[in-house]
Parts: sequence; structure tokens; C-alpha cells
Amino acid sequence: MSTHIEIAIIVAKTAILLLGGSITYYALRAFERTGDPSLRALGVGFGIVTVGALVGGVSHQIIRADLAVGIAINSLLTAVGFAVIVYSLYVE
Repeated sequence: MSTHIEIAIIVAKTAILLLGGSITYYALRAFERTGDPSLRALGVGFGIVTVGALVGGVSHQIIRADLAVGIAINSLLTAVGFAVIVYSLYVE
């Protein structure tokens, strides 16, 4: 894989980690303040999506797993995280 593409992936994964981590942090902080379970589910959902991106990137860049393995991990955890986020819209 081209070095430029690897750098672009690292930059994108870093941005996802920082932004997703921020959303997770603020959603969980809002839950602590209000006690609203939908905010907890929202924070957990974004946390799962963020962890998926991190683990997918780490598996490829550090562990040197096949790129397809990293994409599969990322995709699976993103789907689970989005399911939790959708659930958060229905929690009362």
C-alpha cells in the first residue's frame, strides 16, 4: 500500500478517535447530569463506533493483520454502534 494512503488512513482514524471520543465524553457527561438513559445509550453507541475505528486501524497498522480484517472489525463495530444509537432514539 502506498505510504500516502497509509498516512491518510492514520489521519482519518485519528480524527475519528478525537471526534468520536469527544461525542462519547459529552454524551456520557450529559447522562450523568440529567440521568436520561437515552444519553447513556447515545454515548455508548458512539463509543462503540469510535472503538471500532480504533481497533480496525490498530489491527492493520500495528498488528499487521490483513486490511480486510481491519475493515471487517471496523464495519462490525460500526454497525453495532449505530444499532445502539438508533436504540437511544427510542429509550424514554
